[in-house]
Amino acid sequence: MAENFFPQPERRYPIQKEAVGTAPLLEVQNLKKYFFTGSRVHGQCLKAVDGISFTLSPGETLGLAGESGCGKTTAGLALLRLIEPTDGRLLYEGHPYFGPGTEKRRWSRKELLFYRGRMQMIFQDSSLSLDPRMTAGEIVGEALDIHRLTGSRQERQDRIAALLELAGLDKSCRQRYPHQLSGGQRQRVGIARALAVQPRFIVCDEPVSSLDASVQGQVLGTLLDLQQQLGISYLMISHDLGALSQICHRFAVMYLGRIVESASRSSLLARPAHPYTRSLLAAAGMEFSSCRHSCLLPGEIPSPLSPPSGCPLHPRCPRSAALCSSIRPELVEVSPGHWVACHFPLTQ
Repeated sequence: MAENFFPQPERRYPIQKEAVGTAPLLEVQNLKKYFFTGSRVHGQCLKAVDGISFTLSPGETLGLAGESGCGKTTAGLALLRLIEPTDGRLLYEGHPYFGPGTEKRRWSRKELLFYRGRMQMIFQDSSLSLDPRMTAGEIVGEALDIHRLTGSRQERQDRIAALLELAGLDKSCRQRYPHQLSGGQRQRVGIARALAVQPRFIVCDEPVSSLDASVQGQVLGTLLDLQQQLGISYLMISHDLGALSQICHRFAVMYLGRIVESASRSSLLARPAHPYTRSLLAAAGMEFSSCRHSCLLPGEIPSPLSPPSGCPLHPRCPRSAALCSSIRPELVEVSPGHWVACHFPLTQ
């Protein structure tokens, strides 16, 4: 059913065209998002996302991990241009949709519908992201109406039923309002809404953080099944590396707006090289070394309005040296495909 339900759309790119070749599905180059408090002359600059880069292949899941306030959600919103990036370059199938060549202008309606039909988001709080005055069927059907994906009322009804079923919901949920659904059911409505426009890329912002442990596994299982059926790519945002390890192929760990470690799942879980990554793994109760408790970092993440000089982790890092407080480390490849931003990466 999935192959017929999600036919490959005709690709007509409304923005500057380039050769696709073997380009990844999504490419992010030096993405930045700054917020200013007060005036730009006398106010402060909050660097929520400060130059992150990564690629995402078709059918792949990238886990974006870090503490609250590190810029994960802002990065996801900027990728979809739900908020406008400050700088950088974003490409979908090799075609730029932000950055040089797009004049950093706002999307026209035609461009908006084109990219919204290929990139969607599942929000963290389903109780806030679903309209309380609309039933589950109406919420899913709204996306079909906006993108004009059905030709008749009967086809629309059939599509809504198929989408809810695809997300793991039975027919009885169709006429229910969000407050009449459980947390897991509401999240599945959000999944069905995202699937309605036949996307190839979905940003999942903490999709299971507000759910019970048993329901978390069910929702993650649904997302994994949909990926295997439909070839969808995910950017999975979470502070919980334990949850991410169940579904992600690669990881990118963020701290104060920048990526400090990036690697495949097997490489990062077996040999985490950044002290911050080890702290996240230890906090999640994941065994990667014999000294779990010594990996936990003291204190809290500093304010992004006044970040520390040099390496932003050095006030909390037990391996900090004079070099760390003066020079900010850049990402270097410590092993094939494993990148770390640390002056003294851990090798054991």
